[in-house]
Amino acid sequence: MNHEFSNGTMRMGVLTRYLIRVHIGPFLFALSTLTALIFLNAVAQRIEGLLGKGLPWQVVVEFLALSLPHTIALSLPMSVLVAVLYSFSEMTASNEITAMSAGGIRPARLLLPMIVMGALMTGVMLYFNDVVLPESNHRLKNLMVDIGRKSPTLELREQIVNEIRTESGLDRYFLTATRIDPVENTLEDVTIFDGNLGAQRRTTYAARGEMVFNEEKTDLYLTLYDGVVHEVQTDQDASFQRLYFEEQIIALRGVGNELTLRYGGSERGDREMGFALLAENARSREEERDSILEDSREKTLETVRIALGRPTSEDSASVEDLLGARVRGQVGSLGNGESLLSRDAVTQGAVISSRTRVTRAENLRQTAHRYQVEIHKKLAIAFACLVFTLIGPPLAMRFPRGGVGMVVLASSVIFSIYWTGLIGGEILADRRRADPWVTMWMANAVFFVVGMVLLRRMGHAGSTVRGGKLDDLLGNARDSLARVLTRRSERMAG
Repeated sequence: MNHEFSNGTMRMGVLTRYLIRVHIGPFLFALSTLTALIFLNAVAQRIEGLLGKGLPWQVVVEFLALSLPHTIALSLPMSVLVAVLYSFSEMTASNEITAMSAGGIRPARLLLPMIVMGALMTGVMLYFNDVVLPESNHRLKNLMVDIGRKSPTLELREQIVNEIRTESGLDRYFLTATRIDPVENTLEDVTIFDGNLGAQRRTTYAARGEMVFNEEKTDLYLTLYDGVVHEVQTDQDASFQRLYFEEQIIALRGVGNELTLRYGGSERGDREMGFALLAENARSREEERDSILEDSREKTLETVRIALGRPTSEDSASVEDLLGARVRGQVGSLGNGESLLSRDAVTQGAVISSRTRVTRAENLRQTAHRYQVEIHKKLAIAFACLVFTLIGPPLAMRFPRGGVGMVVLASSVIFSIYWTGLIGGEILADRRRADPWVTMWMANAVFFVVGMVLLRRMGHAGSTVRGGKLDDLLGNARDSLARVLTRRSERMAG
């Protein structure tokens, strides 16, 4: 018996190593392909904010590197499903599953190594979402903020109002131009509004202009040609002045063209926190909300007691405030000599105070809820690796000759349903239509149930290893649809 047990253990060890070897190639290929596609799409959405800023190549490389973890967080679970589907489809098509079954290894037994690998990938994703992803998101946000402070001439856009701020943030200018040449640094049909003159409003119009920075790259000089300056005095004088010019130089000092990196220092958002920090912030927001609501209740009762002329010793501070208000004529007096706020003042003050506290409490609750949603989202995406390892093998064995077409079709459908459910669940949770532990886990729950159903059928469906082309799948779908339409036509005719 020990000899048989040893042989069984050795056989399972060989099988496990073989399954890992079979899956590693498709997994790496799917991970690199999907990551590249999602990465290019993500970079394309942000590239507009980088073009024309004259950034050094080190900053561009850092931007690309920091953008990569967010992409991997999406592509890694998807790659697990693609690898499982492709590997089991190939093994079934080449009759390897049949050979293993003939050797006494049930198809369901093959899932044990897959579950272990799925659990391992889930652990990797949990660490990734807890440590790597939040830190990269935080550094990427700081980098984008630093890049946004850079104000080169090429950042100006045509036919919109461009706000130009100095480095101090105190001086502002608004510039529009119908055409901007980023190569020659020229402008056409220029309008500049100077918003730094207090009661005086100055607007400059010019047919064309040129832009150049000083040697230190701190001040921008605009040379304008063939224009007019309108100056309006908005105080009591209400004077108006119009000045024509052939050439005028406007110096915008302190707008800068140097990139200053200020890593860190900014407050972290929910996507820049790990599990512990998210839970701590959610708990602190809930505690602060409870404290505000309790304080609001006490203040409301205190206001009612004072309004009724029955203050307690706990309300002494408020009574002293009312006595001071009585001297200023804000407090009325009862016949017995007691001071009392007028009913309108009491009502208005209580309503304003209550609304302020309720609004603050609601904002805190919304923030805490958003942190909880982020926790569940990161957990759900990580556990999707395990769910996909359950649904992939029986689905691939059901259509063994589907090939790459089946893998692409099945994975695309599953991805679309999963991400739609995840995004929809996040929206519902953010709007507090449902608890995040329900909405964020719904997609995982649905695919887990589907996977368990397919696993039960995998053991006794002898036809799973025969047929199973992609055409069979599409043909079955067409036949089912035709039967439904035929029955509906018969009912309508009857």
